[in-house]
Amino acid sequence: MMLDPQKANSLPDLRARARAIAQAGGVEQALSTGLPKLVECTLSEALVLGLLRQGVRKYFAIFGHGSTDLGNVLRIYEEEGATRTINCRNEVEMAHAATALRWQYGELSAVVTSIGPGAMQAFAGSLAAASNGVGVYHIYGDETTFGEGYNMQQVPKQEQGLFGRMTAVMGQSYVLHTPEGLRDALRRGALCVNHPYRAGPFYLLLPLNTQPAKLTVNLAALPERPELPKLAPADDAVIEQAAAMIAKATKVAIKAGGGTRGYDAAVRRLAEAAGAAVVLSPGSTGVLPDAHPQNMHVGGSKGSISGNYAMVEAELVIVIGSRAVCQADCSGIGYKNARAVININGDLADVLHYNKTVALVGDISAVSSRLAARLEKSSSNANKNAWLKACADKKAEWAAFKRKRFEGPPLRDEAWQKPVLTQPVAIKIVADFAKKIDAAKYFDAGDVQANGFQIVEDDRTGDTFTESGASYMGFAPSALLASALAEKPRYGVAFCGDGSFMMNPQILIDAVEHGVRGAIVIFDNRRMAAITGLQIAQYKAEFRTNDRVTVDYQKLAASASGVMAISGGDTVDTLHAALKAAHGYNGLSVVHVPVYCGPDELGGLGAWGEWNVGNWCEDVQAAWTKQDL
Repeated sequence: MMLDPQKANSLPDLRARARAIAQAGGVEQALSTGLPKLVECTLSEALVLGLLRQGVRKYFAIFGHGSTDLGNVLRIYEEEGATRTINCRNEVEMAHAATALRWQYGELSAVVTSIGPGAMQAFAGSLAAASNGVGVYHIYGDETTFGEGYNMQQVPKQEQGLFGRMTAVMGQSYVLHTPEGLRDALRRGALCVNHPYRAGPFYLLLPLNTQPAKLTVNLAALPERPELPKLAPADDAVIEQAAAMIAKATKVAIKAGGGTRGYDAAVRRLAEAAGAAVVLSPGSTGVLPDAHPQNMHVGGSKGSISGNYAMVEAELVIVIGSRAVCQADCSGIGYKNARAVININGDLADVLHYNKTVALVGDISAVSSRLAARLEKSSSNANKNAWLKACADKKAEWAAFKRKRFEGPPLRDEAWQKPVLTQPVAIKIVADFAKKIDAAKYFDAGDVQANGFQIVEDDRTGDTFTESGASYMGFAPSALLASALAEKPRYGVAFCGDGSFMMNPQILIDAVEHGVRGAIVIFDNRRMAAITGLQIAQYKAEFRTNDRVTVDYQKLAASASGVMAISGGDTVDTLHAALKAAHGYNGLSVVHVPVYCGPDELGGLGAWGEWNVGNWCEDVQAAWTKQDL
């Protein structure tokens, strides 16, 4: 006997509520124009109402048997104009797209999956949001609460709440076993996804049988998005202490972590007041304009000549918005001559990561501005001229090093059996083109990313998004999908290696389906070049990082109707022409560029620091043990 479909969401006010909220412009506005605050509805609708109360009206979804009731509510709310949902082809892809929507555009959305493997895929993709401090809601189906027997796709184990326990390891999680717990769940979720210093994904687990369960909801009591004041030290004592340390030191470096994104003016003011060389992380390019004389570029395990010089030689380090990822501080031994640290961060654990630290806990802008104002009064940068001159010389050396590679000729590649462009040349051309047309740049993990953050010349944050926190291959092309839901979409260019592109090629379909305009550039060296280089550097031999399978990426991309596939060719001129054609297309373009991989030093930009991996571990750990910092 089939169940009666008429019983599904049979409450007559469902559509009327959706219409009233859409017409009023939000839940709060609808309440003020007569929408009853006490409503009887299903948990699924209550969740949609609660998220609307927090400004969440956009969803990335792959529906399954674990989300049918929620999907039906979203259907009706979209038909009435209250929400918008786009269907995706891969859960990892949509997790990345939701991350990019918040990271780039500041728009909070939700990811919806079914139970089981789909949820696990989205959960894996949420690592990017967790690693980069980006708040996103994840809504997964879950096993029923009656315990009537195994539910298809649940974890096949005689234990309760396993998905809730797994997701709680990555971030914060709430299993809506009891529908009336929604208010508490949304209060916790609002703080998690909007946390000013440690935002991340929040996981809502919806058991299959509680989604259609009815409850009474007080719409006025559903938590709103929190508005939190900026925090800073209560008195000036610690500011005075930090200012005195900066005034005394002759070699000061600022390490600008990923948390400095969006705080460009505050970082610049502090750097100039302190006479500090600024060393960037991969995620903070642009926090200081590229040509600014105190911008030493990236530092760390990959790093640069100038950035790593400033890290090594500084006697005082001002760390701002950094969680000290291994590649950013050379696995903890990047500051070899530093005798003390001033750390500006809102997170207590991160602000005290190093020994000998003066902790300035609070909002980066509020704290940095107070410290800068104190330094400006006493001209604390007067004794830093020799230091900044030495740093400028290293920056010039780095510029010359890069220029030699940017001007290098095509090199003969064994895999391609012909001369092709090197990655530094090809990435530089694409990055410059993206800057010229004011496009956002997304970098995938791997050799393209490693060369990319050494190459980009950003003058503000928000022009480059590089998923270096989790090093998640497939992020860049997936991030393009964010523009399909963005209020003001920006043309984007995804920089992908051939391997990383194949991790998430679903964008070829979803971009066309949802009207994305942007470009993917595939830098194809037919191998995992970053790991090949690491293997050779450590063990003088490559092992299982390439294959013999030839893939025609141009034909692959062209097989999706609506995608413009172009060859970037083997020369500077052909690549320029391909990029121009791609930008002129009103849709998704894919540009395929064969690139060199081999022993020629012009084929890459080198590595300038230490890293606690492989056969380097003994030396790095010995140095870390001996240092006091």
